[in-house]
Amino acid sequence: MSKWRIYLLGFITLVGFPIPAFLWLNYVENWDIATFLQLEKLQLEPILFGLQAGFIYAAFAVVLLSSDFLKDERTNQSKLLKKLNLNAFDMIFLSICAGVGEELLFRIGIQFYLGPIITTLIFVGLHGYYSLKNWAINVYGILITPFILILAYGLDTFGLWFCIAAHTMYDVVLFFTYAKKVAPK
Repeated sequence: MSKWRIYLLGFITLVGFPIPAFLWLNYVENWDIATFLQLEKLQLEPILFGLQAGFIYAAFAVVLLSSDFLKDERTNQSKLLKKLNLNAFDMIFLSICAGVGEELLFRIGIQFYLGPIITTLIFVGLHGYYSLKNWAINVYGILITPFILILAYGLDTFGLWFCIAAHTMYDVVLFFTYAKKVAPK
């Protein structure tokens, strides 16, 4: 996949995912952009707490993914990452795109109507972490589900920016961990 396609997909996630949620909430609930983005809760403390939570949970995930049981899944992820040939900027950019775009869609849009549990199950399922054919990936799905629930329930307590920061940091740690594993020697 070419770099421009990677950046296009990142941009679509960053901007395209939140648009339907915003338009719906603007039309049905009369939300403005400041309400949608929870700008009143944009503070450093929840962001730092989110970065810390994302880092800790990602470190836990890396340990689990290092197990022999998940060797095939780890190998598949590493091969995919190698094919994409991402540099540090690419990995950070894609992590930010996913953190912002997905959290706006899922936490603010979908969760507003379906609640934290259903939204979490949809989020994890759409990421492919529940499978009838690949039981090993279900282990990862079981691991990631509590993290996504933390984000879902953290929305009310810490706000959207906590969720975005945690999600972004989680992705950054996993990207850099697997980039290191696939780097040429």
